[in-house]
Amino acid sequence: MKMKRLALYLLVCLVSLSAKAGDREARQAMRRATQYMMDVASYKGGFVWSYLPDYSRQWGELEAWRTMVWLQSPSTPDVGQLLLDAYHATGDEYYYDCACRVARCIIHGQLPCGGWNYMFDYESEETTKKWYATIGRQAWRLEEFQHYYGNATFDDEATMHCSEFLLRIYLEKKDPEFHAALQRAIGFFLQSQYSNGGWPQRYPLMYNHPFRGQADYSSFVTINDGVIPHNIDFLTQCYTSLGMEELKEPILKAMHCLRDLQQPLPLAGWADQYTVDDLKPAHARSYEPRAVNTGTTISMIRQMLDYYRLTGDKSYLQGIPRAIQFLESQQLPSEWVTQLGRRPLGEGDIFLPRFVNPDNGQPIYVHRKGSNVVNGEYYTDTIPEGTIAHYSSFYVANPAALRQALREAEALDPQVLQRNSPLNKAAMSGPQDYYYRQPSEMQRRLPMPKVEDIIASLDSEGRWLSVFNQISHPYKPIPATMPTESDDHSYGQRMVGDEYDTSPYENRSVKGISTRTYIWNMVALISSIRHKE
Repeated sequence: MKMKRLALYLLVCLVSLSAKAGDREARQAMRRATQYMMDVASYKGGFVWSYLPDYSRQWGELEAWRTMVWLQSPSTPDVGQLLLDAYHATGDEYYYDCACRVARCIIHGQLPCGGWNYMFDYESEETTKKWYATIGRQAWRLEEFQHYYGNATFDDEATMHCSEFLLRIYLEKKDPEFHAALQRAIGFFLQSQYSNGGWPQRYPLMYNHPFRGQADYSSFVTINDGVIPHNIDFLTQCYTSLGMEELKEPILKAMHCLRDLQQPLPLAGWADQYTVDDLKPAHARSYEPRAVNTGTTISMIRQMLDYYRLTGDKSYLQGIPRAIQFLESQQLPSEWVTQLGRRPLGEGDIFLPRFVNPDNGQPIYVHRKGSNVVNGEYYTDTIPEGTIAHYSSFYVANPAALRQALREAEALDPQVLQRNSPLNKAAMSGPQDYYYRQPSEMQRRLPMPKVEDIIASLDSEGRWLSVFNQISHPYKPIPATMPTESDDHSYGQRMVGDEYDTSPYENRSVKGISTRTYIWNMVALISSIRHKE
């Protein structure tokens, strides 16, 4: 019996030593990778999306210059959040110090209004303007980069993610170094909110970029890319962590605005943006026509369910049956799925047009012709074939699943929800342990690598080299002799136009340093450490 106990004891010791060794290797890999990213890849604590190994080229959503810092995900604020996660998992102050470097970089890029643009350039504002006039100007499909406003944007969560990270790092140790910038950011959210509760895409308001005969859309009340919902999320985080009771009214006003932006029957969905004075559906980019959007409608149904669970206010549920009825009314023939080369439908799914004309209820399909910003043009019609590839004209909904979610919400006691609502009283909270709690959409689609493979793939310099998702043509000026019109449809369903188009396109071979890969691998290593605690 003693020999059995001794053998069991030795086995436990060996397992423990093995786990500690694995834990040590994971920590070492995390430290080496982070040192490389902070000391070599970053520019003064800021990041873009991807870099060639020799740093001769780098990219955010578009190609960037070495002195530029990108704020759209996955980039600078995401790395900051990851570093705080690493700090909580390891207790190593090195990661907190690195997170502070990232925060200082983000503060450097904060505009006087309190918000942020998609990116900034450490060199000067003049170099940023030059970038917009060259690389940005020739990005055919990314029209938001073809004009330099000089103001801040809520688009792609650029301002929200920077603000969210500043909130978290301030809560970590209540360092006054970060407090003033956080307060400016909160002030930006409040100042830019319309009296109707919505927000524009950009602020301070500007109207100086009418495009192809359409009014400048950047001042419109915006849902697209989750502007209003994400702004509500950030203010709610501040309300529940900083004790700012004054934020309750703007939060509820914004939630009511989202609820009330639903259109009446028979097109009882939501649009992506609305004109400010009458809250009617409005246009945005050339391939985002004035329309009721079925994809946005699905998102808003789920948002209304969330707001009911948050508040117990049944008014958030009242429009959902009409929204589902609208989706069902737009169902396209199921055989179109195969004919148009789309993925097969799942059980209960219906195939829909993405855009619906708010005047007559007819589908709107988006096409393009030409090859670059000079001769290219987006246009809409009622023909479903040959639509653009980079922004789908179709969507899939599952009405049965939406109705089931509604039934589950209706089964909840509104009085209990109201009593337990975090919006009842502003609160003060401590630091947030982890930001990356749930797998990202990318992680759900792709198999999670094994920890030992992640450690083994770290090279001698501390890099995880991987194939980029996208690259782009190097910038070269479009000749002045380029015709301004073209009937060429050969680029209509491609991600990118001709050699002058700086828009990114899918990459299958070029490898380098990817901020996304660094974040993803670090999340896996942090998770392995946490599970051994």
